[in-house]
Amino acid sequence: MIITPIRTGIFKEKQDLLSFIKRHIPALKNGAVLVVSSKLICLWKGTGVAYQSKRQKEKLIRCESDAALKTKLAWLTLKAGMLMTNAGIDESNAQGKLLLLPPDLYACAAALRAALCRTYGIKKLGLIITDSMILPLRAGVIGAAVAYAGFAGVRDERGKKDIFGKPLETTLVNLADALAAAASVTMGERKERRPLCVIEGAPVQFAAQTDPAEIHYPPEQDLYAPLLQAVGLTNRRRK
Repeated sequence: MIITPIRTGIFKEKQDLLSFIKRHIPALKNGAVLVVSSKLICLWKGTGVAYQSKRQKEKLIRCESDAALKTKLAWLTLKAGMLMTNAGIDESNAQGKLLLLPPDLYACAAALRAALCRTYGIKKLGLIITDSMILPLRAGVIGAAVAYAGFAGVRDERGKKDIFGKPLETTLVNLADALAAAASVTMGERKERRPLCVIEGAPVQFAAQTDPAEIHYPPEQDLYAPLLQAVGLTNRRRK
């Protein structure tokens, strides 16, 4: 793969994201995957809320979460079928505001991808909205896909054979998060001003429609489900 981060100017709240992308990426090849920072999506959709107090932020976190558990370092939350800190609310590089994730991230991804396909005159285009996540028992953040469009985000390897001829029973390859993580390494986390990234040669199957359900694992089968239940983080809202 070829991964190219794109340095840009400052994107302002409610600015036209399509023209912003076109200005910084004059040409986009058929078969590319475009990675867009969730911060751009939040600013584009105008989800910013003026920061007032720590108590206000905690109330927003609880309201934005399907379940929330306060920990020593942050709120551990469930939102949109994902485990994330603080319900994805971001205050870094937000000029005194709290940026909330839009409730329809997959719709945002699909709409933006469709507009980009028309603008660039291409049909095969993947789009990933990425955000920073923390893996259990791992130091540091990693990029993850909070939404995507235009390709199959999960590759099913079940039934296929390994190098010794043994059929795989449970293997699913999470392409969406893997590509988001790869792009995030080049995009940065601080003041790099690289909220866009183009990936060429990604091993994905392009599709006009994307099913978000493919990447959301059933809670009853999830590896971490017993641990989440043990600490009281379930799919019910905790106040």
